Amino acid sequence: MDKETILKKINSVNKNSLEETLGMEFIDIGKDFVIAKMEVTPKVHQPDGVLHGGATVALAESVGSTASYLSVDHENKTVRGIVISANHLKSVKDGFIYAKATPIHKGRTTQLWEIKVTDDDDNLISHCKLSTMILNKK
Repeated sequence: MDKETILKKINSVNKNSLEETLGMEFIDIGKDFVIAKMEVTPKVHQPDGVLHGGATVALAESVGSTASYLSVDHENKTVRGIVISANHLKSVKDGFIYAKATPIHKGRTTQLWEIKVTDDDDNLISHCKLSTMILNKK
């Protein structure tokens, strides 16, 4: 499948989900990365008007889980996030944030993904790590 077809499929599967609710859009994929973006609007703000860390982590987990899923035989396997950590480094009030997941370790049963979240000016907003477990489909 070509890149555009895969991106359309990912974005269509996310209908009626947290990804759609928060306005996430998957915009690029490659051999060892996945990128998504999310607009920073009041719906993802904390009460004081800056991006909520939980919304940032939701974007990071969505991107990392998608990257993990795309790296396995999804006819027979599925993935589940088991641990996520995030260091929030800079606040954002508006514009877009971009999350890029790249692998640190792709094992047979577990994977570790680094997710860097940046703003429109390519400033690092959050640095996240996601561990996923590879499961057999029943």
